[in-house]
Amino acid sequence: MFVRTVDYHAAGEPFRIVLDGVPAIPGDTVAERRAIALGAGGSATAPRPSALDDVRRLLSREPRGHAGMYGGFLVPPDDDEAHLGVLFWHKDGYSTACGHGTIALGAWAVDSGLVAAPADGVARVRIDVPSGRVTALVHRAGGRTTGVTFRNVPTRVSALKLALATSRGTVEVAVAHAGACYASVPAAALGLAVEPGQLPELTAAGREIRELLAGSAAVAHPADPLLSGVYGVILYDELPAEDGGVNQRNVTVFADGQIDRSPCGSGTSARLAVLAAEGRLAPGEELRHESVIGTVLTGRVLPGGDPLGGGVVTEVTGSAHRTGEHGFVLEPDDDLGAGFLL
Repeated sequence: MFVRTVDYHAAGEPFRIVLDGVPAIPGDTVAERRAIALGAGGSATAPRPSALDDVRRLLSREPRGHAGMYGGFLVPPDDDEAHLGVLFWHKDGYSTACGHGTIALGAWAVDSGLVAAPADGVARVRIDVPSGRVTALVHRAGGRTTGVTFRNVPTRVSALKLALATSRGTVEVAVAHAGACYASVPAAALGLAVEPGQLPELTAAGREIRELLAGSAAVAHPADPLLSGVYGVILYDELPAEDGGVNQRNVTVFADGQIDRSPCGSGTSARLAVLAAEGRLAPGEELRHESVIGTVLTGRVLPGGDPLGGGVVTEVTGSAHRTGEHGFVLEPDDDLGAGFLL
């Protein structure tokens, strides 16, 4: 097996773009291709003994990857209005949305020449993902990509103060659907702080909240069952704000206990909608969203829409940087096969 990739990071979170070595993925849309990929194993996190999943495991496991790896398989878009499609993956399966990945893909599409871009100005890269069509606005100056603004699908809040009895006491959780479903809770309500030294406790708390919300009406998507269920739990601290807006630090625990190194792109969309629903953030005002490693994304809610009704449109801005180009090999006599997780 030989697989060729180009790797980026967006605010510290890796994104591995798979260029060659992926078997054909059947389906007429990106959402259908994801459903078919999941159907090979029956659930979002169960092992899937398919050729496609062999590649996912190879790239997300040691010695070629690690438990925090994230990436995407390039697929055709749903129609000719978009430039590309993508199936997002991580160590546990296939996700419906990925903001940091969209930022990385926008930078790659322009850097690689797939999408023409001005030396100075903005290029629009339209990307079909399992939850819909998103746009990466790639900012350029002096012939270089200087940043990317990710415009998400509409984000809707389904709960603001949902009481959950956790092992650390009863907390109130907000739930928002931002291409994927996110629950958010102040870390202090659990007796925690968003610090690297507390990651084991934060991870355990995130996993517990995700399990407690399983089956809740708040996490059910009104139109698509495959978009239902908590994907990520956002634990956040309030930070002093300057010049208005909101300043928070967060860690997002997603999938089966995976930690987002970035402030989480689609999770930032979820926080924006919650803050708008709480009356804390007006359209155009900025959320400065810091990660557990100190990297930053900024976001805003665009005018129009209702976070508690049909949803609001959000924009999240960050940067992406290429980290390498790789040709991964699996030799037939390699006893480790697709690799291992620790």
